Amino acid sequence: MNPILVIELFDVWGIDFMGPFVSSHGMKYILVAVDNVSKFVEAIALSNNENKGVTIFLKKNIFSRFGTPRRLSAMESSGQVEVSNREIKQILAKTVNANGTDWSWKLDDALWAYAPHSRLP
Repeated sequence: MNPILVIELFDVWGIDFMGPFVSSHGMKYILVAVDNVSKFVEAIALSNNENKGVTIFLKKNIFSRFGTPRRLSAMESSGQVEVSNREIKQILAKTVNANGTDWSWKLDDALWAYAPHSRLP
């Protein structure tokens, strides 16, 4: 018999970077985090894809709001992070200016448009 794995909301997160994009007010990357159970998405525009930005994002946007997860996965996600990345990119493509330099200012709106029902935790 195989044991049944019980996963609670906000216990397991997948994270991934998108980019580099054309510079938008000094930002070139988007860091995306997706809860594996609820599919809740959190994201932030960053100037680089280095550890310091990831650490600050996780502390401010994940740990302080939802507690420390059991698992945080950057390599082996369920595919939900990639789905979210694709959807966020498509929304941004429809809303940014012609040269694409304002995407960092549109990111919060894109997150809201992607999942308005999940923006309230």
